[in-house]
Amino acid sequence: MVLSLILIFALAVVGCGQKAPQTIKIGHAVALTGGSSMWGQAEKNALDMEIAKINEKGGVLGKKIELVAYDTKADQTEAVNVTKRMIGDKVVAIIGPGQSGVAIAMTSVTEPAGIPFLATTATNPKVTVDEKSGKVRKTAFRTCFIDPFQGKVAAQFALKELQAKKAAVLFDIGSDYSQGLKQFFVEAFKKGGGEIVAEEAFRSEELDYRAILGKIKEKQPDVLFIPTMQKEAAMAMKQARDLGMTDVKFLGGDGWASPDLITLGGSATEGAYYVNLASLEDPGIQEWIKAYKEKYKMDPVMPNPVMAVDGLLAVVEAIKRANSTEPAKIIAELEKMKDVPVLTGKLTIDPNTHNPLNKPAVIEKIKDGKFVFHARFVTTD
Repeated sequence: MVLSLILIFALAVVGCGQKAPQTIKIGHAVALTGGSSMWGQAEKNALDMEIAKINEKGGVLGKKIELVAYDTKADQTEAVNVTKRMIGDKVVAIIGPGQSGVAIAMTSVTEPAGIPFLATTATNPKVTVDEKSGKVRKTAFRTCFIDPFQGKVAAQFALKELQAKKAAVLFDIGSDYSQGLKQFFVEAFKKGGGEIVAEEAFRSEELDYRAILGKIKEKQPDVLFIPTMQKEAAMAMKQARDLGMTDVKFLGGDGWASPDLITLGGSATEGAYYVNLASLEDPGIQEWIKAYKEKYKMDPVMPNPVMAVDGLLAVVEAIKRANSTEPAKIIAELEKMKDVPVLTGKLTIDPNTHNPLNKPAVIEKIKDGKFVFHARFVTTD
């Protein structure tokens, strides 16, 4: 009898040790320090706010969501390390990262582990499709449009609305993002009948472009496409104006979407245009922006926070549909996701590429020292 009681007690203790987790852990691979931290902090704020709202309504499958965030520093090696840590923490999915090179590096960990991630603003095609095999990466998804689309939008906007016939490109040869956007802009601009008069490269962290801008000036382009992050673009525009490039129009991608662009570039940025994933003036997200501003006393730095919330809502919906937190089942539901309501509209995932279908683009303009919504732009092919 005593032996039986001891055995029952021992089994109960073991059972307690194997008790199901009380929360659903979702990882967040995000740049909280360094040059990309402005977007990263906004992402984390947005996810914290959305998770609190979900948890107040009872969570998912009767459990609260717990965000497990680690700082990637927008560095590929650091991202690999923190991805391993998140997997060790038993996350069922990961939101982020925002940088293409970082996302591609993360796949070396997520693929063998079978843990899905939804990149927020990582727009390079190689994030979700392996370049060598041409096959979709099983664990990699994204909530943003991809560089071929963004490059095409920029090129067609330059040709049609800016009436540009000649374009030059200044890009960062050390950035997957910058190289990809450059390539797709050039292809689309040429296809549309435009002429590329210069393609000039610099190395990451270089901030003096006067020599190469001098070469570009001689070619007299109508538009200068600068597919870089905000700091490099601001310095390039300022130096271009200092060199007397007064008539050329500046155009960029979603990497410009930071107030630092205007702070660093000053009046040189006035009148510049860039392609973005979302806008503060988008009527569909005004209630959300109001809530964010009330909570954090500032505007969200677009577009990362809304893309992060889209990713979170997609994961939550996948968990509900799977009635499970098993990563393999979450992946299966993400692959067949169609018209799921998210912050920026409805999300449909292409199972062959893991990219969203029909993701809209907006064109923003710098006017009177502020980002303003210019137009929603639809490509012609």
